[in-house]
Amino acid sequence: MSFEPSYIKLFYSGELKRRAGLMDEILKACTNCPRNCLTDRTKDEYGKCLSGYLPIVSTYTPHFGEEPVLSGTQGAGNIFFGNCNLKCVYCQNSDISQNWKSEIKNQVSFERLADIMIELQEKNCHNIGLVSPSHFSSQILKSIEIATGQGLRLPIIYNTNGYDSVDMLKLYEGVADIYLPDCKYGNEEYAKKYSKVDDYFSKTKLALKEMYRQIGDEVIYENGIMVRGLIIRHLVLPNDLSETEEVLKFIAKELSNKVHLSIMSQYFPAFNAKKDILIDRTIRESEYNRVLRLLDKYGFENVFTQEMESFDTYRPDFAGNRENPFSF
Repeated sequence: MSFEPSYIKLFYSGELKRRAGLMDEILKACTNCPRNCLTDRTKDEYGKCLSGYLPIVSTYTPHFGEEPVLSGTQGAGNIFFGNCNLKCVYCQNSDISQNWKSEIKNQVSFERLADIMIELQEKNCHNIGLVSPSHFSSQILKSIEIATGQGLRLPIIYNTNGYDSVDMLKLYEGVADIYLPDCKYGNEEYAKKYSKVDDYFSKTKLALKEMYRQIGDEVIYENGIMVRGLIIRHLVLPNDLSETEEVLKFIAKELSNKVHLSIMSQYFPAFNAKKDILIDRTIRESEYNRVLRLLDKYGFENVFTQEMESFDTYRPDFAGNRENPFSF
């Protein structure tokens, strides 16, 4: 592999160690994510994410369900972190993100998390995918610094729900070569009702602007695999509860219509979705086609979409060993 991830230079300059050394300061009054709970996680005090000092790793695996340019032939080396800073009522990975009493047993040391990264590299994964990292963002930096000293050389994907701290993202500049954020809602009211956070869209817009500042809309490939770039994901919800046009309008007008998008069709009523009639069904073909028309309206050029037949059959599990449903 000729591409050298940005964090290698940060490691040898000592900058990566400096950033990793900020962890305890950040966690003493936690500001890992925009909730700013200010709990002392160095003493295992819990905030909204119900997580303490050590990172929680639910599982890790070569993952073949990401966009093809990330999964490739060897899989993305995904590390699935337990718990979450959102509380989505339709969470499709609720077993690991909304089940904190069970997940506490999956706490790992910083050294063990570094070892996991090396293990995935030794399995010939194309990259290291940090899945739902926001509430452990400072801890993960420490493990990346350790792993780099042990020979980690894969691009790092920051795969997030989008509700991220701009200050934390600045610490990831030059660390994450690939950003893979969601932009779930274009409406604060829906975000509050369905993900239990008051300011999702406003905070996510700031986070996406920061990711775009760092990466831009240019994508770098090596042997058909993305090694640097930004892909913004958007899950289409029933009854336009994601308010998709506002999301696309923001990206086109305030970022770029050349940004790579991934328009996801696999919504199904998981977890507590059956309690709400508006969200208790899969999406309709007409709803997805409306989004495709909006993509044309705002001039998007680089879009991953999903085939219609995947609507009723695509049921993601967090290990992700399944056929990839995406097309480009």
